[in-house]
Amino acid sequence: MELSIIIPTYQEASGIGRLVSFLLDQAMGQRGVEVLVVDAQSTDGTQGVARAAGARVVESAVKSRAVQMNVGARAANGRILYFLHADTYPPAGFIPAIIQAVQRGHAAGCFRLAFDLPHRFLQFFCWFTRFNVGFFRFGDQSLFVLRELFLREKGFKETLLVMEDQELVRRLQRQTRFTVLRQQVTTSARKYRENGVVRLQLIFTLLMGMYYLGFSQQKIVAVYRRLIQEKRTASAAAE
Repeated sequence: MELSIIIPTYQEASGIGRLVSFLLDQAMGQRGVEVLVVDAQSTDGTQGVARAAGARVVESAVKSRAVQMNVGARAANGRILYFLHADTYPPAGFIPAIIQAVQRGHAAGCFRLAFDLPHRFLQFFCWFTRFNVGFFRFGDQSLFVLRELFLREKGFKETLLVMEDQELVRRLQRQTRFTVLRQQVTTSARKYRENGVVRLQLIFTLLMGMYYLGFSQQKIVAVYRRLIQEKRTASAAAE
């Protein structure tokens, strides 16, 4: 198995089928690609939809991206692990792009970021994701990493409630030639529509600053919950 695509989910029945179908369409003609959906016991039929679309479903007893992605990594068969959020679509041709990056000596990396909302402020923000700097790394950019390196680094830190992607990437950057590929993943701007584009980006910048200044996870989460509105539905993405 060459590549395992790992997607943590919770209450994603409305969108997971389309995403899995897109990924498997991209995998046609590619050798050894699997799609794993790691579901935190959704009650909206997420697991059934994912299976019907062709994914292998693994259950997680805990609703936590860090835990779920580690569960997926343990269940995966690929020598390359590719972690993807359920509301994010990788670019066409992402599979050969990842494999070629690994062949060039990059044991880990990600794509640049784009949103499904054509807003100039978001486009300006996304422009910075081309730089290989930790402050501009976000989970929505997805992450590929050689399984051997991921296991050696002991995966995602499960005690983290937020910023689990940034923490792992910082460790990976110390161990390997981390790369940012030129193509863009496209992620949902749902929260920006609900909270206002500029306001939400300022909040995210504040949260990122708190993380790098060493604030506790509990304080960061408290600020997040106080400032960010969440219009949850039965199929809303897990955060």
